[in-house]
Amino acid sequence: MQEAQEPIDTQNITQVLQQNFGFDQFRPGQREVVENLLAGRSAAAVFPTGGGKSLCYQLPALMLPGVTLVVSPLIALMKDQIDALTTRGIAARRLDSTLTADAYREVMHQIRSGDLHLLYVAPERFSNERFRQAIMRTRVSLFAVDEAHCISEWGHNFRPDYLKLAEFASLCQAERVLALTATATKQVLGDICEALHIPSDCATCTDFYRPNLTLLSVPVAASQRDELLLEQLKDRPAGPTIIYVTLQRTAEEVAERLSAAGLQAKPYHAGLRNEVRTAVQDWFIQTQAGIVVATIAFGMGVDKANIRYVYHYNLPKSLENYAQEIGRSGRDGAASICQMFVCQDDMNVLENFVYGDTPTLSAIQSLLDDLFSLQQEFDVSYTELSTQHDIRILVVRTLLTYLELNGCLEGGTPFYSDYQFKPILSSKEILARFEGERRAFLFQIFQHARKAKIWLSIDVDQATQAMGVARERIVRALDYLGEHQMLEIKAQGVRHRYRRLNTPDDLKTLAQSLYQRATERETREIARLRQVLDLAKLDGCHVSALCAYFDRRLEEPCGHCSWCLNGHAPIAVSQRATPRVDADLLRQAGELRQAHPGILSDPSVLTRFLCGVTSPKLTRAKLSSHTLFGSLEHVPFQDVLSQLKSAGEPSPA
Repeated sequence: MQEAQEPIDTQNITQVLQQNFGFDQFRPGQREVVENLLAGRSAAAVFPTGGGKSLCYQLPALMLPGVTLVVSPLIALMKDQIDALTTRGIAARRLDSTLTADAYREVMHQIRSGDLHLLYVAPERFSNERFRQAIMRTRVSLFAVDEAHCISEWGHNFRPDYLKLAEFASLCQAERVLALTATATKQVLGDICEALHIPSDCATCTDFYRPNLTLLSVPVAASQRDELLLEQLKDRPAGPTIIYVTLQRTAEEVAERLSAAGLQAKPYHAGLRNEVRTAVQDWFIQTQAGIVVATIAFGMGVDKANIRYVYHYNLPKSLENYAQEIGRSGRDGAASICQMFVCQDDMNVLENFVYGDTPTLSAIQSLLDDLFSLQQEFDVSYTELSTQHDIRILVVRTLLTYLELNGCLEGGTPFYSDYQFKPILSSKEILARFEGERRAFLFQIFQHARKAKIWLSIDVDQATQAMGVARERIVRALDYLGEHQMLEIKAQGVRHRYRRLNTPDDLKTLAQSLYQRATERETREIARLRQVLDLAKLDGCHVSALCAYFDRRLEEPCGHCSWCLNGHAPIAVSQRATPRVDADLLRQAGELRQAHPGILSDPSVLTRFLCGVTSPKLTRAKLSSHTLFGSLEHVPFQDVLSQLKSAGEPSPA
């Protein structure tokens, strides 16, 4: 991280707050964070959902020179905040996968011209070499990392891209860093500060407790859940409502049932087209009685203070998720209800998500054998590795990150294997705008392009070798022509460079170590699911217990959770169903395994198949459309695995 320039005068920050954001005073913790940043120090902010984290970078962005780069995984947050900032006359834009080519060019032009105060990007954006080239030539006064708990493996949503953010901040020569999260235990906060080089005395944590939220846990059988939900929606005064579900199809089905009952309900999930999700979000912000039935993707960053109800139709994935999701209600301070339907059968699907992310030992061994057979400097496609070794893409990235962290590999700049361009001007017209060496350079680029029907393509690496120039120069030239609307540019086939620093003496030992790390993560995630059930069934104040989980202390029972309202009586939750697997189905599964020994030989893989958990190889072999796929999704994963082993399924080779 580059050393910050002269500290900024903080005398007028209240005036900036009033003039640009319309607030007379800061919320708790905000001023402390802002003053740290304006004094040239990096900082961390742990504020509850709705606690005003975004102001901690939005206000400094107006007072600092250069651009504030906000790294967030949430397109919804980017869009909502940018709309609000634009309304206030603050220059803010985003770079994400939903932008058109024209919009992308416009943003890149604003970056280079210095016209932006705030630029929002996803962490994956740093894999884009065009963006990296542009941002390295831009003054980044503040590098803000939202959802910073993703840095920590002890957090509830670890993402390997986040581990590299400190490196990216250094690459951008960022003058100061800000880490923000709503959910961080003491251990997670320590990881955040260490990773981003934030002094511990510059970490600000505010009170987690929200007295206006009533937390209810209601036991329910899966067959009775729809009836109970509809009954309570109709009995309570109408108000903006979010209903959280686990699966995309559940979001569609519940929204359809509520609409059929005369309620204003719409689904929201990642499977919908971008324009549909945007329309649902915009509608919800405007409505006073709308209901959104959503997966966890909805609500993050949505600026709506009067959400009156948050229902968990399905159990949340963790206490961190639960805290974030209920925190979206009642931001205006008015009374709001957060109700969780407690059905232990939900655990099957939630556990399956976790088990599906754990690669087999043989898959990890196969990946390592492949990687360490390559040249010292090599490049790979994550998609190709995922398909070849039957490991989900996010897990492939995580394993490669581990290999970087233990000194085996060193990651390089990602690049696109193929650039395509479509002429807006003819090559003759383009060349006529340049002279001398620049004209000759562009002529050579065009000479190396291969023409198809409409688009031309160029292998930049081949052109680099043939022309004897740096790859970056060709990329910059293409980007320049695209920005000035002489060409329409498309880049595809992202590949990731690595350099082998050392080869372990024993790849089997390394594979075992990585497998153990993966299974430990699995154990932690399963434990997080159990913590949600434990909270719901707790014989004690639920709010106090939730506060304690995040290292906050409530001096006395809250008075507005199920335990307090029920006269200190815990709720009674039905036991989870554990049906016996039909012997004939086990026989059919065994026959299918014999027909596909290269895919289904490992009992854990066969268990995933039967429980409806897909994988790259299952998809490629079209086994996810087989009649047996998902036939045991109603049975706990470990029960299926145990019964398969008891039935004599062989161990993996």
